[in-house]
This record gives sequence, structure tokens and C-alpha cells, in this order.
Amino acid sequence: MTVPQIFDRTLIARNLARRPEERDDFVTRLVVTDLEERLATLSRKIGKALVLGPDLEALPAHGRTAVAPFSFKRLATLSPKATDGREPPQLPDSGYDLIVSLLDLQVVNDVPGYLAQLTRALAPDGLLLAAALGGESLTELRNAFLTADTEITGGAYARVAPFIPLRDGGGLLQRAGLALPVADIETHVVRYSSPLALMRELKSLGAANPLFDRPGRMVTRHLLAAACEAYSMVAGDHDGRVRATLEILWLSGWAPHESQQKPLRPGSAKVSLTKVLGDKTEE
Repeated sequence: MTVPQIFDRTLIARNLARRPEERDDFVTRLVVTDLEERLATLSRKIGKALVLGPDLEALPAHGRTAVAPFSFKRLATLSPKATDGREPPQLPDSGYDLIVSLLDLQVVNDVPGYLAQLTRALAPDGLLLAAALGGESLTELRNAFLTADTEITGGAYARVAPFIPLRDGGGLLQRAGLALPVADIETHVVRYSSPLALMRELKSLGAANPLFDRPGRMVTRHLLAAACEAYSMVAGDHDGRVRATLEILWLSGWAPHESQQKPLRPGSAKVSLTKVLGDKTEE
């Protein structure tokens, strides 16, 4: 089956390569800090670990569980030379105790296939952790451009990429063959001096419109002004600053292993709920 090409990964790689050397990628820093906190709750040693994401420089080299420190093998999933379309690129090995995907899933065309490939690279009872931008991220910017396009051009164009909603997270993990799947959201509200300040930061981080079927026409000053006005109307604060929603979707699941908890067979319960809750038929 042919996978629809939603994201232009070659364009995204070029955008990443053009970023200024002096930049503050606070989103990645936020996700890496959250990863550290999640790893600290694991009561096991990690022998072999892989972390992958678009920006090799932003990937952590080391991690620590509640038991012991460990080292990551790092892999960049996007680069100007990566033109073979692999999602992710060829993994350097298999049998990993831990694989972490940081901020790549939201620009992957075949998310189920991507997760399945990572799952196959895990050792039995190995853990997969993935962080991606969640479905409500940048919803203010998306709606502002839709309003401006409708007003200026009479049509609607996709100028902000769609992100993965929380409700789809568990299903994606199950399709990949992972056990004990968990999906949760961390929501953050970030404030900017203006809508333009937000747009400039997105561009500096290489996050310009990554859609394969993006509008052919350039954003005019008239359209940009209309989008900024629409943004301020829906997400402006009294001090003149504007709000931006940032959702971080976390997915986790384990490669199947016989030691893991399994659901009880139907009818195997030893205690009746009637005995626990009481018989309500006489009330």
C-alpha cells in the first residue's frame, strides 16, 4: 500500500540545515528534561539504548534510571543527505533495551510503520518511548491563518501541520505490537510578544510549513497582517502579548515478554462483585 506523502522531509531537512547557529530550542530542552524525569522512575538497568530525532546535536548522550546511568547511541533521522525516504533511517543495530524517539513522529508519513520498525529493534521486554507534538499544538496559529486566508483569498490553505491527537496514541502503539501501551499529554502555554515573534521563532527552529502539498503562493504582507490580527483577537492578553498552545504527546510501550502482566481470562475472577459492592436488588 502506498503511504500518502503528507510531509516533505527533504524540505524539513533543508530547513534544519539553514537554522542559525545561535538559537534557543526550548521545545527540545523541555522534552529532554521531561525524558529525564520519566527515565528516573524506571527501576531497571539499561544496557543498550538508542535515541533518535531530527537534530543530532539536541539528542542526549547519556541517561539515568532509578538504578544506574547508561549511554545512548544517537541517530539523526533527518539530514540534507537523507533522500532515500526511510522512516526512520536504517537503524544501526537491534536488541535494544530502550529506544527513544524525540520530536520526529509529527513529521513522519507512515507513523504505524515507523513505530513497528522501532518495535522490531527492541529486545524482549524492551521499552519504547516517543515524544511528539500533540494535536492541539499551535491551534491558535492554524486558526488565525485559516481566518486570514478565507478573508483575503476566499479559500482555506493548510499552513500549519497537523499533529497527532491523544486519542490516537494508544491505538498506534497497539498496531505496532507493543504491550502495556500508555499515551499521555503534557500541555504548556507559551507567551510571545506578538504573533510575528512566534512565527520568527518557528522559522529559526526549522519548523516552517513542512507539508508536501503546501500552498504554491507566498504569504503576502496583507495576508500576514490579517493572520496577526486574527491571532491577537483569539489569543491576545491585556499586556499585548499572545499565547501559544504547546502539547507534548508521550507514547510508551514494551516489547512483548512472558514476564509481563496479562489480563485475566473472562470468567476467571475468584470474588464476585456482588460480595464486594453488596446486593443492590433490595434497595
